[in-house]
Amino acid sequence: MRTVIGWLIDWPERVARHVEWIAPLFARIVVGWVFMWSGWGKLNNLPAVIENFAGWKIPAPHVLAPFVSGVEFFGGMLLLVGLVTRVSAGALGVTMIVAIVSAKWEQVDSLGTLLGFDETEYLALFLWLAIAGAGTVSLDWLLKRSAIRTGSYPGRP
Repeated sequence: MRTVIGWLIDWPERVARHVEWIAPLFARIVVGWVFMWSGWGKLNNLPAVIENFAGWKIPAPHVLAPFVSGVEFFGGMLLLVGLVTRVSAGALGVTMIVAIVSAKWEQVDSLGTLLGFDETEYLALFLWLAIAGAGTVSLDWLLKRSAIRTGSYPGRP
């Protein structure tokens, strides 16, 4: 049993430690790019977005459509560089929950359908980024490291 655990659990874990920076970087680049351009498209076509929001019965569509479009655009840009990643991922995760409930919920006939939505997949990535953070290849990491070195970091290192 010890050999099985060593080969199937411990060895892959040791290997993964050397490249653990790749996962958050890749996730941030993928969703950051998608949402930056999605938000840009919405910001440049606000009348249609407002109309869609109204059709989905989202309250105050004249306020929320530009707001959500901005969250997507700026949140995507922030994820690309890894700045305030947990906040950005959290905000974008909330937009995915609202998108599922308002625009997709009528299509849900099973757990498989719900889990198959692109919005659910994005929500999973945003949840992971909001909990795990940006990783070591990010502005978040550089800022925190700098603050710790200068003694200005308010938390524990």
